[in-house]
Amino acid sequence: MLSEFQTFLFKTNALALAIGVIIGVALGTVVTSLVNDIIMPPIGLLLGGRDLASLQIVLREATATSDAVAIRYGLFINAVITFVIVALVVFWISRRFLPRDAPAAATRTCPYCQELVSLEAMRCKFCTSELTPEIAR
Repeated sequence: MLSEFQTFLFKTNALALAIGVIIGVALGTVVTSLVNDIIMPPIGLLLGGRDLASLQIVLREATATSDAVAIRYGLFINAVITFVIVALVVFWISRRFLPRDAPAAATRTCPYCQELVSLEAMRCKFCTSELTPEIAR
């Protein structure tokens, strides 16, 4: 059973997925701190010294028996900014480190079977028809 578990971990993408989740959580924490501690204070200063997270529309004031009911749109704006920054960082990382697709090979359509074949092909790999430069172009 232990060897089966090792095979599962190392032969599938389970280990890579676990590492990705751990790094993703750490990245999310860093980006949340970046937004809350670095980006939002200057924005709050531009808004007259207010903390953006405190912006809200109060629908019902708090009473002795119940809490206030409010639409906290400042927290929503913080969440949107955090999401945009996380998306940009993930996009940058994927462009930087993931392999790029190879450029598409130049192709043409076989005049006999209408399948795509390489531009340099002398014979169609689907119907085996001979392709001459006069027919192909």
